[in-house]
Amino acid sequence: MNFWHFLITNRQQLIDLTLEHITLVAFSMLFAVLIGIPLGILITRVPHLSKAVLGAANIIQTIPSLALFGFLLPVPWIGERGGRLAILALTLYALLPLIRNTYVGIRGVDPAVVEAGRAMGLTDRQLLLQVELPLASSVIVAGIRIATVLLVGLATIAAAIGGGGLGQFIFRGLSMVNNQVILAGAIPAALLALSADVGLGAIERRLGTVQQKS
Repeated sequence: MNFWHFLITNRQQLIDLTLEHITLVAFSMLFAVLIGIPLGILITRVPHLSKAVLGAANIIQTIPSLALFGFLLPVPWIGERGGRLAILALTLYALLPLIRNTYVGIRGVDPAVVEAGRAMGLTDRQLLLQVELPLASSVIVAGIRIATVLLVGLATIAAAIGGGGLGQFIFRGLSMVNNQVILAGAIPAALLALSADVGLGAIERRLGTVQQKS
């Protein structure tokens, strides 16, 4: 059975696993954005926390994915379901680029612009929302882009703990020593990563252009 014949024969399963894969990445990124960007903002306001927060995110990033899944298995409620476990692990992996880019983006705003905002009577909250975040948006989106591409690849490992996604084809192909089945998971995952990179890269460039004009 050749590769294309396998895809046609198993097209519904391919669609289902691709949607599972996208869902894993989407939920993980949503939670990571809700946690990572506020943490990045926090350490710009409380600088002495930056080493601890960035250090913790760095440590998580260095843990091998299967090892992290193993560490999280005993966690009540989370470890009982492969999908929940995969989302938690992927969320943790996505934190570093989000925290770091948010921190770097805000810290990189021209101090003269910040001082001008303060001189106009803007509160710290207004300064953040109206000046710093808009000017740092392209750097923050770059962090989202890096994290998304990273998670698309890492989500294939989720199949090892029953998390679903395109990794099911990859692991099945490995156990069968069947390159066609491996490619049926690997190629769509690569295309998803490429699409995310191109799409978010376009948004990043657009924001960068707007900032240069403003």
